[in-house]
Amino acid sequence: MKLVFAGTPEFAARALDALLAAGHQVTLALTQPDRPAGRGMAPRPSPVKELAAAAGIEVFQPPALKDPAVQERLRAVPAEAMVVAAYGLLLPRAVLDMPRFGCLNIHASLLPRWRGAAPIQRAILAGDAESGVCVMQMEATLDTGPVLRRGRLPIAADETAGSLHDKLARLGARLIVETLADLPGAPTPQDGDGVTYAAKIDKAEAPLDWRSSAAQLERKVRAFNPFPGAVAILDGAPIKVWRAACLSAGTGGAAPGRVVSAGADGIVVACGEGALRLAELQKAGGRRLSAAQFLSGHPLRPGVAFALPS
Repeated sequence: MKLVFAGTPEFAARALDALLAAGHQVTLALTQPDRPAGRGMAPRPSPVKELAAAAGIEVFQPPALKDPAVQERLRAVPAEAMVVAAYGLLLPRAVLDMPRFGCLNIHASLLPRWRGAAPIQRAILAGDAESGVCVMQMEATLDTGPVLRRGRLPIAADETAGSLHDKLARLGARLIVETLADLPGAPTPQDGDGVTYAAKIDKAEAPLDWRSSAAQLERKVRAFNPFPGAVAILDGAPIKVWRAACLSAGTGGAAPGRVVSAGADGIVVACGEGALRLAELQKAGGRRLSAAQFLSGHPLRPGVAFALPS
């Protein structure tokens, strides 16, 4: 098929690569404008732009799609469908109606659960047992369209947002190829029950609130790995926590945030319920360290307290 592809991050690039491998002709790749990144803050192309350019696909990077001139540019491109994956821009009705088969979105959740920007992280934070990918027919409202194809997979006990992202990216790439082969298909309307929204992850959410249960904090560490990283504050300085384990053992009545013990197997911190063993940490400007490595340069004694967020 002749396709327009719209996407920006690695999740989308996996789908674009699968479409090209399946023999589809991508006539135009839409992606967000280059963003400053790295220490030098030089503009960096998105993974979709890099892949499209390497494949000889024309790249279009408008800041928005409401401009009539932008829409005329899209209307002039031959395409039977537009495939959208983590694009990051809203598609107005005029754009949704352009292709013969409309616009198909690859969404990383089991709709209607976790509509919105951060379904992978929110699923882990909530303690969901499974996640998945839905390929849906896009509508003008957010992630409400009927589902053409659905795939499920379990969320492992040690799943991070990074590992779940990679699994779902592979699943989404396979499902979109299958969906296109089966068009027009038989879309299934989303159930009106069970709707939840996955708000964008904000760095302000990163600090660990030790008054929460250890189970909640352990999920937060996994959900915020690799971005933005869960943060513990010690002596006013942020320390990122990359791996942690939930303990049900008693803390001897220690207040939330107090270090109960610190050794080679981890730093045990009292929580509102249970305790959290910190296994991998990183000081600002440093590298990730195991608890043993961290303690060799930053010894902690029982009774020291991590700060509670205000």
